[in-house]
Amino acid sequence: MIITIANKRTVNTSKHLAKLMALAGALALGSAVFAQQETPAAGLAQTAMRIWPDSFAMGAQSQARWSYDQGVILKGVEGLWKQTGDVRWFNYLQHSMDFFVQEDGTIKGYRPDEYNIDHINNGKAVLLLYRVTGKEKYRKAAMLLRNQLRTHPRTAEGGFWHKNIYPNQMWLDGLYMGQPFYAEYAKVFGEDTIFNDVTRQFALMERRSRDPKTGLLYHGYDESRQQKWADPATGRSPHVWGRALGWYGMALVDALEQYPAGNPGVDTLTGILNRFAASITSLQDKASGVWYDIPALPKEKGNYLEASASSMLIYTLAKGVRLGYLPAKYLANAKTGYAGLLQQFYKVEGGNANLHGTVSVSGLGGKPYRDGSFAYYMSEKVIVNDPKGMGAFIQAANEMDLVKNGLVGMGKTVLLDRFFNNEYRAEFGEQKRFHYTWEDMTHSGFATMGSLFRDRGAKTLSLDAAPTAANLKGANVYIIVDADTEKESAKPNFMTEESARNIAEWVKGGGVLLLFANDKGNAELAKFNTLASKFGIRFNEDNHNMVKNDQFEQGAVAIEATNPVFKGVQKVYVKELASLALSAPAQAIVKKDGLNVMATAKYGKGMVFAIGDPWLYNEYVDGRKLPADFQNHEAARALVQWALTQGKK
Repeated sequence: MIITIANKRTVNTSKHLAKLMALAGALALGSAVFAQQETPAAGLAQTAMRIWPDSFAMGAQSQARWSYDQGVILKGVEGLWKQTGDVRWFNYLQHSMDFFVQEDGTIKGYRPDEYNIDHINNGKAVLLLYRVTGKEKYRKAAMLLRNQLRTHPRTAEGGFWHKNIYPNQMWLDGLYMGQPFYAEYAKVFGEDTIFNDVTRQFALMERRSRDPKTGLLYHGYDESRQQKWADPATGRSPHVWGRALGWYGMALVDALEQYPAGNPGVDTLTGILNRFAASITSLQDKASGVWYDIPALPKEKGNYLEASASSMLIYTLAKGVRLGYLPAKYLANAKTGYAGLLQQFYKVEGGNANLHGTVSVSGLGGKPYRDGSFAYYMSEKVIVNDPKGMGAFIQAANEMDLVKNGLVGMGKTVLLDRFFNNEYRAEFGEQKRFHYTWEDMTHSGFATMGSLFRDRGAKTLSLDAAPTAANLKGANVYIIVDADTEKESAKPNFMTEESARNIAEWVKGGGVLLLFANDKGNAELAKFNTLASKFGIRFNEDNHNMVKNDQFEQGAVAIEATNPVFKGVQKVYVKELASLALSAPAQAIVKKDGLNVMATAKYGKGMVFAIGDPWLYNEYVDGRKLPADFQNHEAARALVQWALTQGKK
């Protein structure tokens, strides 16, 4: 195996040795699975795990450090976890961050007073851990990083300096380091004014670094025009650097993903992204499909095709299309680029996946001084398995796996009910929604299902009001989970004949309805059956598949190979469910011990799916709880695919 970067840090404490052994054991258990089903993303992620099994140190460093490079890799690992439900990926991410994030929320090696925008990047992994586990230490660590941005120095126009040691300068790199975290923090903690600031950062960087003739963005901008690399008229650096373009593009699509619907910044950033996509595709090398290190000078002597920039730009295009912010035509560019990426840079050597062709670093100013000339960029080393390149490749490969699986949800909207299920809990003095919501990433949420829908190009929204013809009109799929009882909500919203009629008419016109009820005593069923009965379905007020503690096999349900919905799924876990009584047009698709467990019904142009349990919430889908032989994650993927391909065309 060829590796030019290694983690040379030795951990001597028994505590960290035990963690390492546990992680190594977990990875070993999964090696057979990976060997059989390894994708390029998984292959390179495993290489990263071998190089950095515990903490993160690079080259000759002997001490681990809080570094943005690690965050790039972990974002790719996060994508693998969400797509596969394989807990090994999540465990690695958490283990990596736990080396740095202490129980009191402080971060080992992080100094806010350095005002280095790079240090914000790992905050995305910290936010994920807080949202999934609810642990206070992650919340405090995220707040620590957010607080740096409260006092981070800015240009006169309000743009974040790249670093305190680089006064008055904005670099394209810095948008990736700070803005996706900043936007996600706004979403998680309800600090909506942040979105205005995020929008300003992107717009300002484009305005100051964009070449009006080509649409390309130069690497850096010095507001003071004092740097030797800065153009005295524009303040721009001399060249367009490939990875800087990549950082900016990735930042755009990652930040956009966090914006609430209707925020005016969405239009601003979408406009920037479309101009950006047009400019970068004009530079895509026709022969190889990838991009040069200095993309605008492909014929210049010494210039070379570069892996990290190519990965980032492929990711930008593919994700931009999937999220609906770019026209579908750019998928062709992404596919061509990915084929070239695999051909040029991804190598399996000695049984290990490696990424060739990444420039180690390129910057502006500093000591020794980097003048931004073409000769300077060509002087930086090109290495194998650079973490920035590896992380960008994993993220690009994740996106291209989604494209390969088919974006069947493009142009479709999935509505999740928050009217019949309308529960709140106290969080730090505020009442916040939870239980089967898209936003909830803890065990009780539907975030994993939401991610699977969005993976296929669908838009996920919530419906907070009673269903009407008007508010169902734009939806393709409507999901109702666990209608409230009086014990769950002080003033529950019960199903009515009017609501049931509105929903039934919507289904008849081609809508797809997913009904996830619950067992007796944990959901309102009598009134809910007003709706279900319109499709020949009744949720019985009973309770089956009882599971004692962690005796998971007591909740096992077998799926037949001929199942019309869950193709390729053999065994799932369903705990404490209500059985179904069925009449035409409903028909059972899953049974256990003579009981109807799951059913579908063709109704007009639409379809209905029903089960007497919330079932596919995070606890039993994200891989962190169930034994690996249960296929709930695969079942969720199959149901999502089915729902998006039923109903009106």
